Amino acid sequence: MMAGVAEDEEKWLTAGIAGLQQNAFYMHRAMDSNNLRDALKYSAQMLSELRTSKLSPHKYYELYMRAFDELRKLEIFFKEETQRGCSVVDLYELVQHAGNILPRLYLLCTVGSVYIKSKEAPARDILKDLVEMCRGIQHPLRGLFLRSYLSQISRDKLPDIGSEYEGDADTIMDSMEFVLQNFTEMNKLWVRMQHQGPARDKEKREKERSELRDLVGKNLHVLSQIEGVDLDLYKETVLPRVLEQVVNCKDDIAQHYLMDCIIQVFPDEYHLQTLEILLDVFPQLQPSVDIKTVLSQLMERLSNYAALSAEALPEFLQVEAFSKLNNAIGKVIEAQADMPVFGAVTLYSSLLKFSLHVHPDRLDYADQVLGSCVKQLSGRGKIEDSKATKQIVALLSAPVEKYNNVVTALKLSNYPRVLEYLDNETNKIMASVVIQSVMKNNTRITTAEKVEALFELIKGLIKDLDGTAHDEVDEEDFKEEQNSVARLIQMLHNDDPEEMFKIISTVRKHILSGGPKRLPFTVPPLVFSSVKLIRQLQGQEENPFGDEAATTPNKVFQLLSQIIEALSNIPAPDLALRLYLQCAEAANDCDLEPVAYEFFTQAYILYEEEISDSKAQITAIHLIIGTLQRMHIFGVENRDTLTHKATGYSAKLLKKPDQCRAVYACSHLFWVDDQVNMKDGERVLLCLKRALRIANAAQQMLNVARGAVGSLTLFVEILNKYWFPHSITVFFHRTQK
Repeated sequence: MMAGVAEDEEKWLTAGIAGLQQNAFYMHRAMDSNNLRDALKYSAQMLSELRTSKLSPHKYYELYMRAFDELRKLEIFFKEETQRGCSVVDLYELVQHAGNILPRLYLLCTVGSVYIKSKEAPARDILKDLVEMCRGIQHPLRGLFLRSYLSQISRDKLPDIGSEYEGDADTIMDSMEFVLQNFTEMNKLWVRMQHQGPARDKEKREKERSELRDLVGKNLHVLSQIEGVDLDLYKETVLPRVLEQVVNCKDDIAQHYLMDCIIQVFPDEYHLQTLEILLDVFPQLQPSVDIKTVLSQLMERLSNYAALSAEALPEFLQVEAFSKLNNAIGKVIEAQADMPVFGAVTLYSSLLKFSLHVHPDRLDYADQVLGSCVKQLSGRGKIEDSKATKQIVALLSAPVEKYNNVVTALKLSNYPRVLEYLDNETNKIMASVVIQSVMKNNTRITTAEKVEALFELIKGLIKDLDGTAHDEVDEEDFKEEQNSVARLIQMLHNDDPEEMFKIISTVRKHILSGGPKRLPFTVPPLVFSSVKLIRQLQGQEENPFGDEAATTPNKVFQLLSQIIEALSNIPAPDLALRLYLQCAEAANDCDLEPVAYEFFTQAYILYEEEISDSKAQITAIHLIIGTLQRMHIFGVENRDTLTHKATGYSAKLLKKPDQCRAVYACSHLFWVDDQVNMKDGERVLLCLKRALRIANAAQQMLNVARGAVGSLTLFVEILNKYWFPHSITVFFHRTQK
């Protein structure tokens, strides 16, 4: 059926074009022979083709443009006729004898253009006559195109300041009145199209109207180009008249388009000075009008105006732009009770961007917007609408992007309250945005209070939110998220030890609530931050009065012990053992023997009770040996105990080669060049001989298993140990004896 209608329209258009071209041919022949009457006759017949009602707006436009081209040639002919002695007044009267009203009015407008150029009568009188005469066409489509033609031929002939048609002061008002009247009539015709035809064709009519909207909007563009329309005229006459038409038409398509047109065509400074008048209209618009888009465009234009012109900033303060916009949004939301969450959040997101661009120093404005948004979201629970969620993310991202400093965003008390309405997945996205901002701008978070606020913002990444299950999370994404949190912890620093200890305690409180899966990622950076604090406190004397408030290495070590203990309970024994050994080294540097011994004890307990994998045991025992070798704080008894344990663990490894390597590594524990009390040559040789015995046993086992001589690698490695300076010295003394 649709295909059939399209074919019929194509046939009617083809027939209309053919008739138009035929009459245009005879019109041209008459013009060439200077035959005015025949030219008028055939031009009227040509224009009669525009009387059709069978064409859609798109097809009618094609026909109209062909007629328009011919009318421009006819206008030139009329001008030449007046130069040959024909009275333009008589010509103006003559064309009014055309039989049909539509061709008559097109010809009248064409001659009227020549009449104005001749200046034989005031332009305002001719324009007033033409705009009144066009009332004769009330068919929406034909009337729109006729008035569009009138607007087109008159736009360069309007009396205006600096124009050749300029008259007294009142002529500006006449030009303005002409355009406003033409605009009003065109809008009425445009709206009337919506109510013609059956209800089933509503969508089709709306589409056709959208194709014609620029015909109406051009009038507002013409108004904005009139030099004489200053701010006072715009405020007192133009804007009220246009807005009155917008409100009274009660058509959602027209209201949305015309409000958008007003915002786009008139200067920004006019909008600023008439903001209250403009905003008062929004609550009066139809509920189905997409107000959020129009209002957002208005705020965006004003923001750009403020950015481009620093001189305009005092004007924004003078007219209280922010307050008026905020009140207007509240009234719009109140008037449109059915407005979805997406619409309300979009409005507040645009208002926040406006505030951040125009009043970047007024954080109270930004917080006020967030508070209004919270008020709209209250009672709705988690927002599940994807469009609304996207707008909330844009709302929350705006302060972070504007200030390039999360610390500034932390001052907004309503910021975390808005976050509460995001679902878990979006909460993570927002947390990642915050962390990325900290990393990108190298932001230092320097107080425990700010850290508390920051971790409240990123809680989606540091702990499981309600309804989040681990099996729903992609493993790679989870690792990336936790690595970003780990990097963030490294950005938390204060040179004051007291404040830094508070920061570490705050972070500890949050990460220990993150669950066992997160601790292996978040505990290590916290431990190293704590060790860094200990290095800073190194050598500090204990307070003789036992002031508990003072931060001391002992106090930090106690906290570290609790943190690593939580990690060892996951269990993650390998990582916990490494961290215990790191802490033992830090205690060694602080000359805290009991603390260092305790950390080694905890590492040994983990090794004995938790580490059962043979490869993990090999790694662990070498870490223990390496760390113990660097320790200088232990007395003879404690060192012997720890060394004996390490040697015993080495000899109990599963495989002989591993035993051998661990045992000869233990030889380093008994001879340290820069420590006098750690040079026990006898025990060095005992370790090396024991390693040789294990190597021999391993060799024999290989011989039995394979029936051939095994590798000599272990013997070469032991020989290398004998070549160490301390081994040579011990061996030399033995041979001397």
